Amino acid sequence: MSLTINTNLSAQSTATLLSKSSAMLSQSLARLSSGSKITSPADDSAGLAVSMNLVAQQGRNTAASNNISNANSFNQTQDGYLAQVTSALDRMSELSIQAQDVTKSQSDRDDYQQEYSTLATYVNNVSTNDFNGVSLFGGANLDVTINSDGSKFAMQGIDLTGSTFTVATFGDVSSASDASSALSAIKTAITQVATDRATLGSNEETLNNYAGQLSTLNNNLSAANSVIMDVDVADESTNYAKQNILVQTGTAMLAQANSLPQIALKLLQ
Repeated sequence: MSLTINTNLSAQSTATLLSKSSAMLSQSLARLSSGSKITSPADDSAGLAVSMNLVAQQGRNTAASNNISNANSFNQTQDGYLAQVTSALDRMSELSIQAQDVTKSQSDRDDYQQEYSTLATYVNNVSTNDFNGVSLFGGANLDVTINSDGSKFAMQGIDLTGSTFTVATFGDVSSASDASSALSAIKTAITQVATDRATLGSNEETLNNYAGQLSTLNNNLSAANSVIMDVDVADESTNYAKQNILVQTGTAMLAQANSLPQIALKLLQ
């Protein structure tokens, strides 16, 4: 064994190994305390880049899911109003039949007309309602964002301002002949409302499918990101124990290596 004083190669080699073990121990501690395998870009730069893209896509998916939820609320609000419009039109159709009763006096028909006009006013007022500033029944299609790429679903609009409803609401049941004409217009309006509610149901069903798709995608993205980022505690605990032993052993060996020059001094005594 070569004994030197100026250059202690054993101590230098041991110190290098101890430094590596200490770095690995610190990394293991960081992983266990953070729960993440990647605590700095140097740990896995490519994996970090993939993880960031996955997380960003998850965020966009969540935003799109919120858009869909709001669109469904819009649909449900429309349907709630249309249910009331249906009730009003049904009653108006009953009044138009009653007004054609030959046993009814003009005074009776005037009473029917008053109720008819009140219900017609209600239907007209519903057509002007909005949802957060967006017209509920203006008839315009609304493009709903359905995924992280900004793709759109054209949600079909509902129009209560067209001639189908204006003819019905401007009807008159003050005479038997007018009531007959009004009934025809109201029946057309009732049929249109039925079609509109079916359209809303189709809109909501499609949006729910897109929402379910986003939920499934986000679950899978989360699972993929977990593989990249999440630390395996059992495996990392084993690695921590290993590095801890190596650090303790390296520290002891460095102490021994530093004592080697003392042997050389004994040769000079």
